[in-house]
Amino acid sequence: MKKILKLNGDLTTYLIVIAAYIFFEILILTGSLSSHMQGLLVPMVYYAIAAVGLNLCVGILGELSIGHAGFMCVGAFSSAIFSNTFADTIPGGIRFFLAFVVGILVSALFGFLIGIPVLRLNGDYLAIVTLAFGEIIKTIINAMYVGVDANGLHMSLTSASDMNMEAGGRTIISGPMGITGTPRDANFTIAIVVLLISLFIVQNLVKSCDGRAIMAIRDNRIAAESVGINITRFKILAFTISAAIAGAAGVLFGHNISSLQATSGNFGYNISILILVYVVLGGIGNIKGSVIAAAILYMLPEMLRGLNTYRMLIYSIVLIAMMLFNWAPSARDWRAKVLSKFSGMRKTGRSSK
Repeated sequence: MKKILKLNGDLTTYLIVIAAYIFFEILILTGSLSSHMQGLLVPMVYYAIAAVGLNLCVGILGELSIGHAGFMCVGAFSSAIFSNTFADTIPGGIRFFLAFVVGILVSALFGFLIGIPVLRLNGDYLAIVTLAFGEIIKTIINAMYVGVDANGLHMSLTSASDMNMEAGGRTIISGPMGITGTPRDANFTIAIVVLLISLFIVQNLVKSCDGRAIMAIRDNRIAAESVGINITRFKILAFTISAAIAGAAGVLFGHNISSLQATSGNFGYNISILILVYVVLGGIGNIKGSVIAAAILYMLPEMLRGLNTYRMLIYSIVLIAMMLFNWAPSARDWRAKVLSKFSGMRKTGRSSK
């Protein structure tokens, strides 16, 4: 019975995402959604994907990371470099799929390499190191010049002229100017599919033997190690998957705008904190809550734009209300009572049948 209820909970998450997709598609087809709001749909979804990935690290693994915007940055730029390099040689659909694979693999590689030394730290020290990683990645990309010619890729950390490309070569990354002209292949439907795949991966990982080992490490590291669980292996596994999911969100980011720049507004410290806010307000360890919180909190300021005077006041009240609803002891007790009554009604209905 518990297994069935768990499966139903997972199914509910997928149904919520699919229902939201159908709702917004109906609004688009009927012309009820403005072009401005349509442009916010893909960003809403890729922030939800990033929140799902971060919740795997913070909620399931129990390690605080505030550098996931850095993994988004890695995924965005690595995939955009691939798309621009092969824009004239590989058809659009195949190229975008391969760019996704490249962005996810490069982000996972960075997550693995950074996780090896970083995950030996705990608490505030881990948070500081992941924050430093995000800022370092952003700074390095702002200093990079990458071009392509008949001889392949060229790179310089000083200027475009130092790449020594042949005549007819094309610059892909122009330092602080970033990448321009990336094909805008990302759309709302593709973003929803990526979100569903991310949910499937995380929720099945949580229910697997590896997931139970990861949660055992979160609950009591010493007890987990005493029963033979390889602490380092499972922490790196969770952190690498979390980074790969953030990289997938970055691929959508990079293929949704015409000019990709490694600015603080795109991949800075505040973006990492914003994703962490989605995780905390949705419920740490609650994957479904992260998706709902990201959708509501991202769209709410734009939906309230007409109320210029009170827009941020209402937004702040919603943040406080969500925090109290998720974390206040009385609210949690009330939710537990409601859920127990609901499950009792379901059991009574089944027994009467």
